[in-house]
Amino acid sequence: MSYTERSLSILEYLKKNKKASVEELSAYMYVSAATIRRDLNEMQKMGQIERSHGGAILVENADEISIFVRQIKNAREKERTASVALKRLPEFSTVFIDNSSTCLALTERMNFSHKTVVTNGLQVAMSVARHDGVTLIMPGGEIKYNTSAVLGSKTIEMLENCRFDLALTSCTALNANGCYEVSLDSMQIKKTALHNSKRRILIFDKTKINTTALFRTAALDEFDALITDADDEALAPLRRVGNITLINR
Repeated sequence: MSYTERSLSILEYLKKNKKASVEELSAYMYVSAATIRRDLNEMQKMGQIERSHGGAILVENADEISIFVRQIKNAREKERTASVALKRLPEFSTVFIDNSSTCLALTERMNFSHKTVVTNGLQVAMSVARHDGVTLIMPGGEIKYNTSAVLGSKTIEMLENCRFDLALTSCTALNANGCYEVSLDSMQIKKTALHNSKRRILIFDKTKINTTALFRTAALDEFDALITDADDEALAPLRRVGNITLINR
């Protein structure tokens, strides 16, 4: 079982029990206490749990990792991915951009003059707002501190009434079967925006490949292009899917 799979199982256990000791989780996961301690340390860095004496406590909004943590984690890979994407974006007048740190790295380099941008990400909105002549729209909904994003049924309701030339989204995890999110809210928002867009581009760094999460957003062939910093060897399992466009340079 990979770290991603273990962390999801740990989160599910904590959602039911609120807290757990290392020994409890070790028995539940059939792994060593040392492995659980390493996993808990990583999950604490990602803002998903709080360490307690000898165990862990679930934090509020643990389904989503703080964007401030995500900006720091794999920052070099995200910047390389943004550099690849910037050269390959199609023309558009209206665009949806998700609240991911990967899309944030890209938007900080894009020119949005005379464009209409819809985003559920507060940090993305602040980046876009610096441009002259841009029309910036944020849907209504619930703002969660941990994610710095607008989420919930009201957000989805507004997006259902929008139509975009382009959707730029990233993902928590990705493999040959599709792209995934750890949060139901994020999955539903991205799925709605993708459904209402003429063109769809998935942007992800190499650390996401061959990982999984709880909620599947879309199959890979639903995107017009998949853009990444991964090398050809890392992309080999995805190329076997067929009928997808992978761009890595």
